[in-house]
Amino acid sequence: MIKIVEKKEDANCITHNGTMHADDVFATAFLEMYLKDVRVFRTSSINPNTISKDVFVYDVGRGKYDHHQIGALKRDNGIPYSSIGLLWKDFGRNFLIQEGFSNVEELFVGVDKDIIEGIDADDNGVFPKIEALCKVKTLPNIIKIFNPSFDSNENENEQFLKAVSLAKMILEEELLSINGKVISDKKVMNILDSINENSKYLVLEEYLPYEEVLLKHEKTKNILFVVFPSNRGGYAIKTVPKSVEDYTARMDFPEEWAGLQGHELEEKSGILGLRFCHSTRFIVNCEDLECVYQVLSFMCK
Repeated sequence: MIKIVEKKEDANCITHNGTMHADDVFATAFLEMYLKDVRVFRTSSINPNTISKDVFVYDVGRGKYDHHQIGALKRDNGIPYSSIGLLWKDFGRNFLIQEGFSNVEELFVGVDKDIIEGIDADDNGVFPKIEALCKVKTLPNIIKIFNPSFDSNENENEQFLKAVSLAKMILEEELLSINGKVISDKKVMNILDSINENSKYLVLEEYLPYEEVLLKHEKTKNILFVVFPSNRGGYAIKTVPKSVEDYTARMDFPEEWAGLQGHELEEKSGILGLRFCHSTRFIVNCEDLECVYQVLSFMCK
C-alpha cells in the first residue's frame, strides 16, 4: 500500500517532487514491495540529518541514497548508481530473502543487470545511443510520459502514484521472469553437460529458455537445431545462432520451404506432418516426433 502524505513527519519515505524519473519511481515501487506500507513525502529540499533513521530518504537531500553529489558511488564498470540502484544494492538481497526466493544471489544479480543497471545508466546520462529507423522508447522514456502534460489538469502526485503502480508491476514480473530463467538455466546446463559434443541437435522434453546457456556452453558448438514442444501444438524445431553476438543461423531451413504451410509444405518437402516454415526459415512446426526426426534426418544428413 502506498500513499502521498503532506507532512514529512508522517512519512517513512521521502523523495523529490516535480518532474519524476525512472529512478525515483522505481525506488518508490521497490520500497513499497519491501516495506509493504509506504507513506511518501515529496519535496524539493530535505536535510537527511534531520530525519529519523527509520525513514528512507532517496534521490534528494545529498544523503546515502541520493546520487547527485560529487563523488557519488559508481559500479565497478564505471556506471554511477541512481537511487534505485543504491537501494537495490543495500536491500535487494534482504527483500528476496523476505519474499522466500531460494536463488537469492543469482536473482539479485539477474534483476540488477536486466533492469536496475539500465535505469542507473540512463539517469546518469551514460546510456548508449540507440540508432534505429523509428523512435524507440526505453523504460525511462515510458515513465517520463506520466509527468503532467502541457496544458492539462493532471495532478502531479496522482501521476506519480500511477507511475509507481506501473513500476511495481514491472518489478514483480521481472522478478518472476528472472527467477524462472535462473531455474531453467540450471536445468539446461544439466542437460547440456550430458550431451555428446558432436550432437547436431538437441531435443527438449519441455520448453526451456535455452539459447543463452547453449551458446555459451563448450559442448554445443556443433548443434544446429533445438526441438521443443510448441505452445501451438506439436513440436517446434528452431535454428541455432552462430553466437551471442551473431544471430545468423548456423544452418537455415531450405529456401524453398520459406513461408509455406500445410499440404503445400508437405508436398514441397516430402515430409508428412510438416505444418509450417517461417518465411525467414529460422523455425518449423511439426505434427509429431516422427515428423521431427524426419526433418532432422533431412537437415543433418
